[in-house]
Amino acid sequence: MNSPPTASARNRRLDALKPHHPSGFKPLAGLRVLSVALNLPGPAALARLHALGAEARKIEPPSGDPMRAMCPPLYRAMHRGVAVRTLDLKTPAGQDALQQELRDADLLLTSFRPAALQRLGLGKRRLRRDHPSLASVAIVGQTGRGANLPGHDLTYQAQAGLIDAARLPPTLLADMTGALLTVEAAMGALMQAAARRGGGTTSNASPVAPGVPGAHLQVALADAASFAALPHGAGLTLAGGLLGGALPGYAVHPCRDGLVALAALEPHFAAQLATVAGGPSHAAIARWCKAHTVAELRALALEHDLPLEAWGVGPSGNHVPARRRA
Repeated sequence: MNSPPTASARNRRLDALKPHHPSGFKPLAGLRVLSVALNLPGPAALARLHALGAEARKIEPPSGDPMRAMCPPLYRAMHRGVAVRTLDLKTPAGQDALQQELRDADLLLTSFRPAALQRLGLGKRRLRRDHPSLASVAIVGQTGRGANLPGHDLTYQAQAGLIDAARLPPTLLADMTGALLTVEAAMGALMQAAARRGGGTTSNASPVAPGVPGAHLQVALADAASFAALPHGAGLTLAGGLLGGALPGYAVHPCRDGLVALAALEPHFAAQLATVAGGPSHAAIARWCKAHTVAELRALALEHDLPLEAWGVGPSGNHVPARRRA
């Protein structure tokens, strides 16, 4: 089992929420995004849209977003700069207040099943009737006949063939990939609205305009998991596949005080690794790794320009994540 990250390591990882664009790159400045999406994919998508310049608002139920209780640091990181309002959408008063919020929104993010969206007055027909210029992206579990079936990241990864034995996956791949696909859909919807309005960009101008219908799109987490699983499904990362153990230079090996991940995929990297390791075979490379410490392997990687990452093992046997090298 992996050891919990230290506070500093956790903060470095949470920085991954911020798109690595120039600080002045705000293509969504002037646009307003309203989200009623809870848990992980919706808030992650909202955080990315906000980082791109959009004004971000979110509606939460009286009980709050479950993520706040499950992982407070992640919740805080994803809600920096987000205006959060509490509404009980199960009541007429809460639904009326939500409709008021939608009047000046450019984009709506949801994460309810289709049947729940209808009950909340957020179905496509109602939105098109009452807010014709509003665009929306609905994050759902599945499409088609399974649209109203319950599920979460783990079940969607299992459907995509990404669960190996009885181990839990190391990250929420369907949720996080789904968040990026949600941002992609949101950008497409906003660009379409801007084009129909006659402008060439979404920057510094709201696409909300009378007579310009908004797009209503869906992002299914099951599809996101399947998208992420494409290399696996094609056999590339299956056991024995080229990136599943067949190539000696693309593997994870134990070293003297930890583990080392090698990614000598291209021929020139593979040749360089073979020269440094004393041979191109699995056995030669494994012996070379086992003979060196984490620090030595990192130094050798820099000296010989090898795609390699090594990390240590803590006193209890847990793996200590490596620091990203500049």
